[in-house]
Formats: sequence, structure tokens, C-alpha cells
Amino acid sequence: MKNKKRFTAGFIGCGNMGGALAAVAAKAAGKDMIAVCDTDASKTAAHAAQYGTVPAGLAELAADSGYVFLGVKPQVMSAVLAELKELLPAEDLPVIVTMAAGIGIASVAKGLGGEGPRIIRIMPNMPCRIGEGMVLYACGEGVTEEEKAGFLRLLDGAGRFAELPERLIDAGCALSGSGPAYAFIFIEALADAGVECGLPRETAQTLAAQTLLGSAASVLEYGNPAAQKDAVCSPGGTTVAGVHALEDRGFRSAVMAAVAAGYRRALELK
Repeated sequence: MKNKKRFTAGFIGCGNMGGALAAVAAKAAGKDMIAVCDTDASKTAAHAAQYGTVPAGLAELAADSGYVFLGVKPQVMSAVLAELKELLPAEDLPVIVTMAAGIGIASVAKGLGGEGPRIIRIMPNMPCRIGEGMVLYACGEGVTEEEKAGFLRLLDGAGRFAELPERLIDAGCALSGSGPAYAFIFIEALADAGVECGLPRETAQTLAAQTLLGSAASVLEYGNPAAQKDAVCSPGGTTVAGVHALEDRGFRSAVMAAVAAGYRRALELK
């Protein structure tokens, strides 16, 4: 990015993920340095009102943003790329950041005409909106260390980052991208069980959520979840009886099957 652009970044799409990352970027770069654009004008206006970002037309965003984030669904990506291709400046191209599941760097480059913008592919997850997310990323050909560092600074408030070879992005997405949905189901199930045992709903939900939060933090701190599980399972105790019930009902296999199913679906979207 040779010349100073009006916007540090522009976000095409203000849905759940695009909107969340735009809010994170606004904190890092300054709200007046982040442009937002959505086909639903009400979403654009709502994001600008809540976070102070700048509503912009697609042409303005494409021409005057250092990074252009594509926060659109895979089903409409080809149409967005075709429109964007005609709007990008001839020189001093932005870095394109794509987050659509199943659509690789080569496909985005092809949609933009082949030779042209440098591309970073990312797979964020929902907890990014509270700064506890996981962002997987792979840099395409030509992305400089300076551009990568700028991207990381821009989204620093989203959570943790993992740079992966692009061939592993879909596998990572099947785990950390879809994983929050599985965690929410588990929390809901734990809370339901607590209610069945006599706890008030709100108390049960708090106990379940904090239990997962603390357990996750402990794994990040100490590693080896199997050893930590063993430490909770006293001989002949209540926890090992519960673990037996989970294993008897295929809990571990069900989780593994869910991740594998998500991975297969990502490959189908290519």
C-alpha cells in the first residue's frame, strides 16, 4: 500500500462475522478509518450507528481502503468478486481478506481477474466478537511481512491467531469455526441437566458456561486435556461414572463425526 488511503480497511458485508471483525478493527484503527458496506442498507446504518464506522458505497470502499474484507456468503462470492473486479484501482491495490468457507485464495484471485491483489484467507469464529476468538489465516503469494503485520494489528482484539498452510484451513475451520456451535449445544445440555436435578435455569446456565470457560482456559495454560480429565476423575467417584455414561453413548465419536462432517461440507463448497 504505497499511498495513504482514506480507510485503513473496508468491510463488504456487515453480518455476524463481518460486522464483528469490523467492530474489532474500528477499535484498533479508529472508527473513522473503517468503512462498511452491505447490500442491506439497514445493516450498514446499524453498524455505523453502533460502532461509529463509516458507511460507504462499494466503489468508494474498493478504491480507498488499504485492506478490503469480504464478509459475504460463499453463494454470492462470485457475484461480489465480479463487481469488485471492475471497481479496484489500477494501481496501489488493496490487500483482499476473504473469510468465506470453502473458497480458497486461487478462486478469489480468479474471480478478480487472476493477477492483481494480494490475498489473505481467514477463518474466524463467533467468539471474536468478545475478543476470545480463534482466527486461522493463510497468506497468498505476494503478501508482504508488512502487510501481514498490519492485518494482525488490525484484528488483534479478536483473540488468538494461527497461521496455517492454506491446505489446512478447511480442516481448522471444521474445528474452530464450527466448534462454538457444538460448545453451545454442550452448555445447553449441561444446563438442562442441572435444571432436571433441581437447579434454577439461570444458575444452571451460569454454572455450565463458567465450567467450559474455566476448563478451556486450563487447557490453554497447562495443555494435555486427557491428563486434566484424569485429575478430575477420582477412583470410584461421581465424575468417572459420568464419563462412563458419555462414552457409553458415543460422546467422543459424535464430536469427531461432527467435525469430519463439517470438513466434508467445506470441501463440497469448493
